[in-house]
Formats: sequence, structure tokens, C-alpha cells
Amino acid sequence: MTASSFAAPLGGVVPMTRRVMNLAHIVTQNARRFGERPGFIWGERSWSWAEIDAQVSALAAGLSARGIGKGDRVLVHSKNCDTMFVSMFATFRLGAVWVPTNFRLLPDEVAYLSTSSGAKAFLCHGDFPEHAAAVAAAQPAPEFTWRIGEGAFGEAEAGEVIARHEGVGVANVAVERDDPCWFFFTSGTTGRSKAAVLTHGQMGFVVTNHLCDLVPGTTEADASLVVAPLSHGAGVHQLMISARGAPSILLSTERFDIDEAYRLIARHRVTNIFTVPTILKMLVEHPAADAHDHSSLRYIIYAGAPMYREDQKAALAKLGKVIVQYFGLGEVTGNITVLPPRLHVAEDGPEARVGSCGYERTGMEVQIQDDEGRQVAAGTQGEICVIGPAVFAGYYDNPEANAKSFRDGWFRTGDLGHMDEQGFVYITGRASDMYISGGSNIYPREIEEKILTHPAIAEVAVLGLPDPVWGEIGVAVCVPRAGKSATEAEVAEFLSAKIARYKMPKRFFFWEALPKSGYGKVPKRLVRDELETRGELEWLRGKTS
Repeated sequence: MTASSFAAPLGGVVPMTRRVMNLAHIVTQNARRFGERPGFIWGERSWSWAEIDAQVSALAAGLSARGIGKGDRVLVHSKNCDTMFVSMFATFRLGAVWVPTNFRLLPDEVAYLSTSSGAKAFLCHGDFPEHAAAVAAAQPAPEFTWRIGEGAFGEAEAGEVIARHEGVGVANVAVERDDPCWFFFTSGTTGRSKAAVLTHGQMGFVVTNHLCDLVPGTTEADASLVVAPLSHGAGVHQLMISARGAPSILLSTERFDIDEAYRLIARHRVTNIFTVPTILKMLVEHPAADAHDHSSLRYIIYAGAPMYREDQKAALAKLGKVIVQYFGLGEVTGNITVLPPRLHVAEDGPEARVGSCGYERTGMEVQIQDDEGRQVAAGTQGEICVIGPAVFAGYYDNPEANAKSFRDGWFRTGDLGHMDEQGFVYITGRASDMYISGGSNIYPREIEEKILTHPAIAEVAVLGLPDPVWGEIGVAVCVPRAGKSATEAEVAEFLSAKIARYKMPKRFFFWEALPKSGYGKVPKRLVRDELETRGELEWLRGKTS
């Protein structure tokens, strides 16, 4: 293709390529500048950036020897560990595509992700032989499987591959802005998971934006504690932390041990954590918060779901002004809004921005749009839509989903909300969570916020269920606080003065815990399934009026 094939932009300058930094250059930089500083810590073992860079090259050399090159997909199903961390950069170094999964998925689910992504290689943790077998049986199957850690399957063990290629230098493959680097699977709340295609250019912007908006002032002297799977948001966070040369610190096991988390915070002077509201709530309410020094913390970032106001207040009281909220789907890699520590205040009032998920991220534009894609007035509810460099390239091999998710260049989040005159965004809820009762639209988020102000309720999920008279009716599943209890009548009476009568849930159930996804969220479909399993929908089937 010649220059004449392009329509020249203003000034007659015609860019022939759009080369960008290969994300693996982050490790290259750190090995040069901070070679002896720790980049990854797990238990008593610490890896310097020089060691990490060497392992990245060795694993990349091994993958290359087996035919993995630019554009090939490398499926990784693993618990958090050093090899998983290394595999990300090794894949990037080759210009290949990292395809991590949630290690809590079932074998058939991982097999589907393998075939749908067109994976050519599979790295599987030794604890998951059934997953390895399911992926091998799927068609088309990856060309080879390497095991991570101990076990009895796979053509080789990843650590042994690294050892065999020790000392082999591998250069970072040249990449362009739109070259894919990561298939980020959605959580699949409305069907099969979809692979959101993240690119080198997009992720370079995301790293910069996260450093600017979430953890400003972060340097190699900081440290980050990993409390979530590296396959998703935590992996993006650790990529950003790596870009500053700071170490990532793992818990000793996949189980979330809160006491250990606080011990690690004190020992390593941890300055930042990426988490979700449910885990932050657990950190705040655990006795370990009073037994260990956590004064080093500067940023505790929560995302994935809004945080209830009462939980925000408790976090501020226990941990201080260190919490940061961001709103952002995997498709926008977290880059939609931010509410920084200075705007998290304990006292209700205009400065509190109660219910807001913050303002637009640097370099991003957010609009609230109606069903026809028109921007609505301030304070008017609509769908939250976004444009900017952090928006993904689209879903892999899924034109139907792409057509539904983009309109006139805007990515449609599927979340409902409104924006005030100053640009602060307020999420009402997922469009898919809304239910219609007696012709009125009802948004569970509003009701949940009110229920959580009851002193005996720690968690709640409100959802709509089919009803022969009203179309749908609401039910609330509540989790009492430790040592406290409440009845349906008590909660209903408490709520009656706070919401309109037509929004009142028809039933209140009380469970010891809400079902959660592998990322700490509470999908309404899981709550609905659990209601069915417990037989608590029989009353509804017998209703005649």
C-alpha cells in the first residue's frame, strides 16, 4: 500500500504505521533501572526485576520454540502465582495474546473459552487436571499444554521450560497500536462469556490513566497487595504498578486470609490495594484491622460494583481517607469515572456526593443517552455511554455483540444513571437488573441503599420476579450483621417511610451470606438460582393475586 492510498490529514502528514511500546518493555525498563529491587513477592520468596526479565525471556523462548508468535493466543488457567505473572509479559514479548481465565471456572467453561478464543497454547495450573482434560478434548484444541507447578499432565512444566531456556535473550516484538495483547473475558452475567480485545496501544493509555487518576505519585518505593485474581482487574492493576517498578505481593494461598493481608501490609509497608466493595467491607470489619499497622496505605481502590454509603462511612472511620472508587467495565478497562480520596467524606451533605461514582477519567468522555442515542439533560436518567482511548477494540469474533454495544462510536455500558451539572455520575443500576411492576420501572440499587441503612442489615440484593398480576414484583435477600437479627415485618416497616409504596419488596428473606462470583460480585442470576434451590419461590408459584 502506498502513501497515495491514504487520505492525507490536515497538513499533509500521512502516518504509515502506528508503532507503540510493547507492554513487555515495562519489564525491560525495570531490569535496567531497578534490577535488584523486588518486583514480585510471594511468601518468603522474592523475585528481583532482573530475575523477572530473565524468566520472561526464557518462557518466551520456550513458547517461541513451540511455534507461538505474534497474534497467537495463549490460554492461561491458573491461581495467582509467579508463573502466571511471568506468563503475561512473556506472551506480550512475543506479540502474542494473553488469554487468562478465572481459576474458579468449571472445566467445560474453560474449554469453551479455549475454543472461542482459538487458543494455540494452554498453560494450566497443576491443581486443575480436569480442566486440562476438558480443554484437550475440545475441538479445536490447543496444540500443546504446559503445566504450572506439580501434577501429572501436560507436555512439560512451565518452570522446567524456563530453566531449559535460561540465559536466552528474547527481544520485544514490534507492535502497533491496534495489535491485540489480552483477551479480557467478561463475567458472563447474561450468557456465555465474551472476549473483549485489549490492545497494546489501548493498554498503554490505560496504564498512564490509572497512574494519573488512581494512584498519583506512585514510584518504585511503593508496594501493592494482590487480593483478587490476576486474570482480570487485579492483573490490570499489577501491570500499572509494574510500570512504576513497584512490587506486587501475593497472599500465600488463594483463600482470602484477612489477618495475613494485614500482616503483609505492615511487613512490606503496602501503599495500595485493588479490590471490590465486598472485600473492602471484610477488611474494614475484621478485628485484624485493629491489630496491625496499616498506616502505610495511601490508596485502597474499589471497583466492580458501587459501594453502599454506610460501608463507605465505616471504611473512612477505620482506614482514613484512602479509598478510591472507579467505575469501569472490562471493555473500557476501568477507565470511565473516578472518585478520589479527597472526595470521600464521612459527613452527609453536598460535599459527600452520596451515590456518585465520580467524574470522567482523564482523556475520556461520558454521556448519559436516551434509547435513540441522544444526550439527556443533567439529572435525567439514561444509559451511561463512553468514548476515549481506553475503550476496547471490540469483542473477538462476535459481530452481533459489537453491533449491540456500539452506537455512533459510543460504547454502551448497559448501566443506567444520571450526571449532575458538574459532571458527577450516579449509577442507578444495570439495565438488566431493572424490573417493571404494575407498569412502573423499578431500580433495585435505590432500594438496596435504603435497606442498608437498617442497623441490623449488612448486605442485601433486591431483584424482580415474575408475577401474574403485576408483571414482576420485588424481593429482597438480606444478610444480617454479626450478632443481630431482623424480621420481615421490621424491615418492611423501617423501609415504608423511605421509599414509595410501589417500590416496596413483597418478601424479605434472610440468609447467612449472598452468593458471589469469582470476582466478589453478587450477580442477581446467582441470587435467583439460590432462591430456586432453597425452595423459596414456591409461595410465588402459588400466588393467584
